[in-house]
Amino acid sequence: MPHSISSTPAALDCLYRIGSLVNSTEDANEALDLILDEIVRVLNASSASISLVNPDTACLRIEVSRGLGASPQDLELPIGQGVTGWVALHAKPLLVPDVSQYPRYFKLKNDVRAELAVPMEMMGQVIGVVNCDSNQVGAFTESDKSFLGLLTNEATKVIGRLWLLRQLKAKAAQLETIIVAAQSLVHERDLPRVISDLATHTRDLAGWKGVAIYLVENDELRLQYLAGNLGESALAHAVHLNETSLGVTASRARQVEVTHAGRNEEFLFTRLDPELARSGLLATPIVFERDVLGVLLVIHGKAHRFNDEEKRLLSTIASIGAAAMQNARLYARVFSSEENLRRGERLTTLGLLAAEIAHEIRNPLTVIKLLFDTLDLRFEPGDAREQDIQIIREKISHLEEIVNRVLSYGKHQSGAFERIDLLAVISDTLLLMRLKFEQSRVHIEFSHDAEALGIEADKGQIQQVLLNLLLNAIQAMPSGGTIRLHAWRNAAGQIQLQVRDTGPGIPPEVRAQVFESFLTGRREGTGLGLAIVKRIMRSHHGDIEVAASDRTGTTFSLWFPAAH
Repeated sequence: MPHSISSTPAALDCLYRIGSLVNSTEDANEALDLILDEIVRVLNASSASISLVNPDTACLRIEVSRGLGASPQDLELPIGQGVTGWVALHAKPLLVPDVSQYPRYFKLKNDVRAELAVPMEMMGQVIGVVNCDSNQVGAFTESDKSFLGLLTNEATKVIGRLWLLRQLKAKAAQLETIIVAAQSLVHERDLPRVISDLATHTRDLAGWKGVAIYLVENDELRLQYLAGNLGESALAHAVHLNETSLGVTASRARQVEVTHAGRNEEFLFTRLDPELARSGLLATPIVFERDVLGVLLVIHGKAHRFNDEEKRLLSTIASIGAAAMQNARLYARVFSSEENLRRGERLTTLGLLAAEIAHEIRNPLTVIKLLFDTLDLRFEPGDAREQDIQIIREKISHLEEIVNRVLSYGKHQSGAFERIDLLAVISDTLLLMRLKFEQSRVHIEFSHDAEALGIEADKGQIQQVLLNLLLNAIQAMPSGGTIRLHAWRNAAGQIQLQVRDTGPGIPPEVRAQVFESFLTGRREGTGLGLAIVKRIMRSHHGDIEVAASDRTGTTFSLWFPAAH
């Protein structure tokens, strides 16, 4: 039989206990459990539930339940569907004496005969629904509906207070994270560390599925760091500024939210599993004084709409990160400038020392040349020593040129250029080094695509280039190996030469700086050989580069303008 309890001592006692729950727990779900136990006990319900509106999906999700079986929380009911959905939509309580006569009824349990549902309202907005079921037709009365309304109203106040407390704690934790992040980032000078710390601290704000940082490079955004685990999904390492939400964020310098990653972010992910495809994304620009440095991407992991508070929080930490990145870049520039100054001082000192040495060498060198000429050494035609004498004479002249060039450094030297055959210079250099090759167990392979390759050059300087490259190749192969030289006229009409050894290759970390002064990988090296080679090639309006380098060897490529 239906019964009225709205004014019974049990009802008043129930209201008192629900009102005092806020003092016994700070966990909203635990409070919901206690409230539901009171409702089931007082209304003698066979089953009951409290459903809350999920703002991300606009559906009702069962938070706590009694008598509904296992895992009812997995069910989400669209607002407007069934008794519970109707109550949430219209914000009115509903009593259904006989569910079999109610066409909107959504069957969740077979033995339910009567249902009573009341909306939970906070600040004029429905946040959930309290639902009671009975296995008897007409088990609930209008008095029960009024009483459940009173209980629900009191329960909503309790939940509201607990939610507010939880929000305050979350904000306090987030503020602490922001402070820790600021303190950490402001003292960091290494840009990669700044980026990784920024991503890690951002993820710590709310435990999002993933946080990625992309930096602007020319017309692309390149992935620098990912904090979190995306499972089977994978982000693109580079996206164009005209593509994806990241491109819009960087080009317009404003936040862009994506509610469903799988629908319009096909270029942002190289792989996207179905679970993450439903995730919400938020891209925040990393801006320093109107200059967009990159994008901070947050991947929620589930369907989610980012609220204004979350957006402001991410903008704040992105601004802190932008300042830290700029500081790191400025520090790197200062450090580089100081290094260049030190290198310049060393070069100046070396130049003064070289001038002194050249001045001291010139006199004994002149004596050697005079005495050698007075020896008047002659040999029978075809004797190899005759050619050796000629090479010695040329090398003495070459030394004189070097001494004079050091003493008159900075003067225009183009007048010393003459038309020479590069193939002949290469052949002379290989002949000069033949004993060194034999001692080092190095085999030489020299090929060319023409009978002569004319260039305008200083023969001594070009020979110096070849000697430096060949000696470096020998030193790179202490157990012997092969040096291959190939010269030809390329499609652009330039004279090109490749020198390849079979050594272990140049370490990747120094490959880009091999032509800088004082960079050496050998204890006995000076670090000047390749720097001098680069300078000579540039003075001849040509150039040199590392064409290839790996474990099988290193290839240097040189090119000169062809002689007219």
